[in-house]
Amino acid sequence: MPGKDRVDKYMYDENYPEPLSAQSSRGSLWRVILLIVFFVVIAGYFAFFGNQIRSEWLLLFLGGLAVAGVFCLFALASGLFVIGSGAEGRTVSRSWLDSSPDGVVIANKKGEISYANRKYLQMSEKISAGAPVGVIRLFANQPEAAESMHRLALAAREGRHAIEDIRLTRNFDGTRVKESKPIWNRISVRLLPPLQSKSESLLAWTISDISVDRDRQENAFLELQRAIDYLDHAPAGFFSANKEGSVQYINATLADWLGIDLAEFEPGDLRLDHLVRGDGANLLMGGRSDGEIKTQIIDIDLVHRNGTSFPVRLLHRAARLAEGELGETRTLVLDRARGDESLDDLRAAEVKFSRFFNDTPFAIATLDAKGKIVSTNAPFARIFNISTAEKAIEGAKFSELIDNKNMEAFQDALVQVNQNLSQIEPVDANLADDEERSVRLYLSASEKTADLDEQVIIYALDMTDYTRLQAQFVQAQKMQAIGQLAGGVAHDFNNVLTAIIGFADLLFLRHKPTDPSFADIMQIKQSANRAAGLVKQLLAYSRQQTLRPQILEVTTQIDDYNIFLKHLMGEKVSLSVSHGRDVWPIKADAVQLEQVVLNLAINARDAMPDGGEIQLRTRNVTEREAATFSYKGMPAAEYVLIEVEDQGTGIPEEVLEKMYEPYFSTKEQGKGTGLGLSMVYGIIKQTGGFIYADTEMGRGTNFLIFFPRYVASKEELEKISRPAPEKKIKDLTGNERILIVEDDEIVRAISVRTLRTTGYEVFEADGGDEALEVLDEIDNKIDLMISDVMMPGMDGPSLLVEVRKRLPDLKVIFVSGFARMEMRDGLADDRSVEFLPKPYNFDQINSKVKEVLSGASQSEGDDL
Repeated sequence: MPGKDRVDKYMYDENYPEPLSAQSSRGSLWRVILLIVFFVVIAGYFAFFGNQIRSEWLLLFLGGLAVAGVFCLFALASGLFVIGSGAEGRTVSRSWLDSSPDGVVIANKKGEISYANRKYLQMSEKISAGAPVGVIRLFANQPEAAESMHRLALAAREGRHAIEDIRLTRNFDGTRVKESKPIWNRISVRLLPPLQSKSESLLAWTISDISVDRDRQENAFLELQRAIDYLDHAPAGFFSANKEGSVQYINATLADWLGIDLAEFEPGDLRLDHLVRGDGANLLMGGRSDGEIKTQIIDIDLVHRNGTSFPVRLLHRAARLAEGELGETRTLVLDRARGDESLDDLRAAEVKFSRFFNDTPFAIATLDAKGKIVSTNAPFARIFNISTAEKAIEGAKFSELIDNKNMEAFQDALVQVNQNLSQIEPVDANLADDEERSVRLYLSASEKTADLDEQVIIYALDMTDYTRLQAQFVQAQKMQAIGQLAGGVAHDFNNVLTAIIGFADLLFLRHKPTDPSFADIMQIKQSANRAAGLVKQLLAYSRQQTLRPQILEVTTQIDDYNIFLKHLMGEKVSLSVSHGRDVWPIKADAVQLEQVVLNLAINARDAMPDGGEIQLRTRNVTEREAATFSYKGMPAAEYVLIEVEDQGTGIPEEVLEKMYEPYFSTKEQGKGTGLGLSMVYGIIKQTGGFIYADTEMGRGTNFLIFFPRYVASKEELEKISRPAPEKKIKDLTGNERILIVEDDEIVRAISVRTLRTTGYEVFEADGGDEALEVLDEIDNKIDLMISDVMMPGMDGPSLLVEVRKRLPDLKVIFVSGFARMEMRDGLADDRSVEFLPKPYNFDQINSKVKEVLSGASQSEGDDL
């Protein structure tokens, strides 16, 4: 580009044009000489040729000169013309610029200088004895300035403001500076406002010598480095922290005490709770609420990186800003682990007491006469849930920390303290900002001294966990009592249902479907079966139902009844199922697991009357993840998680506390028994799992079921796929000898009649003692014994022990409505014992007897 080449020529060419100031002075001299020559020529002409000139022309010329002379006289008198001395007049601005210690140059973008002050001329004389050179040319012999001058030249060309600091080791003439001390120059260029008399833009260049300032900065930096070195190697430790409790500085002495490598330390890497043992960080995040800076003396323990602790004394300063925000803290650390023997006994006792004071597991505070906090120990902020970074403890009213409903009891206790009573009842109170947290306050009077405001001492025990456990214990007792009642009722009711169902089956044998009574008998049996279902739910809630646990693949089980679940959801509700990767196996009852998922899915459907989506998810939960959960009562371990989440109405707080209780239901009359969730709860608890509900009103509920992971052996894993179907026995007749032991007369009668109907020779006894007598009468010649588990006197397991002495290989069937584990606890050898749950019907008891006698059972002990 021609324009750019022209600018570059003026900026960098050594053949600089003459400065405008020099051109102006030289032009004025030539104009004077030309004027003198003109008048000499006119005078000579008049001298030689005056007689040839007409008088009119001569008078006209002389008149013109007279008029011009008169005009110049008037112009000179009015100040229009000034008699110059050949140099420009000096003004205030010119005087200021010429006396400036900085070099100043006014030039256009071509580099043509309009003005240069005295300081700059002195700089330029070292390169050129004639007209001053441009700024770029002035630094042409300085290699260190090449890059900076290039940036300044670009800024000048573009009309931008730019500043560069340049370090020079040579003078402008190329010679090295004396004493090898570098020279620092600050060069700036800026565009001047446009002038009316100038059509082109002008630039102002300024060159300042900042070597002295640089020397001062270097000296200040060296002094700072020296001060830091003094602080680092002081015989005492020192650290500073910000309002968040992050350590911003730590000196080398303290770092050595704590085993910290300063080369790896970065501000914010450490927190106060990493340095101070226990709750001591709360003491260092205090400060007075009125903003006054006060040095506190704190005796406490610091923690070494290897986990050990050592005693120190802290001289600590922390202040609050005007807005109440905590400023940075300053702490001096004195090591008390060394030199304790130099302390006198009183000082040593003081240090030990201070350490004990701050290491207590309960909170301690002292109050003044107005109830304001004077001092606290380290655990106080944690127990009262106070963030010391947000507000100060010292000076705050203690009454503001507890709930208003406990205020009257607290004030009464304060009155008793002022009366100096020795026995003051403790005060149980909830925290003002968290009613779920509770404390027990013990108040006593403090010894009054002239220089201290402390008048009341308060000891606060954190009762939150105790109160929570107490509530859980009461709830557990209530649930256990209900469960025992339900289990007892279910046990007796099972006997009644067994008789009803058994007699109904016997009636079916004598009535054909065309008989008018057949329909009535069918209704009786169906009603008994429905009642048996309710009993099963009660037993599930009381955790006394019979489970047949087996190793299950949760994903396979859920996929098996996925289609059935989608059919139950209806048209408005959609069901999506997603499984995690490689879900672990569990050990549970497959039928009961299906009941759990089915009940939760139905409840989720009913919670969305207007439709929505139910998400059924499974995944693994590692022990590390379980440790992060806040669910109460669940230890950290490996679990398989099943989630059933809906988009329904949510569960109110008052319902959450009762939803697992039997017969508690929020559904309309006739649309629910209130046993669904109670049965789910019982099954999960009996399996060793946990169930929780995360709910939000208007957003939905997510039920989370945690089953313990079962680590199966290689042989067990090969059998996981699916349990073998039960073998169906077609021929139910037989002629073996059977002993039935049952304390309920009706159940015993129906069992005897049922088995005799199919050809068996049956003996009966109403208890264990009578059963042994019957065995004596028949010389112990029986093939099978069927016994109830729960009987007065000698129960089933005790009877089994005595019978095994006589008949070691006798086959035994236990019948009961209680859980398999309840029965197993009293058995010495259960592998040859089968189980038949109550209530049972004609086909079930005959099939079980045929199965055991023929050796077709594959269940062994696991069926118990």
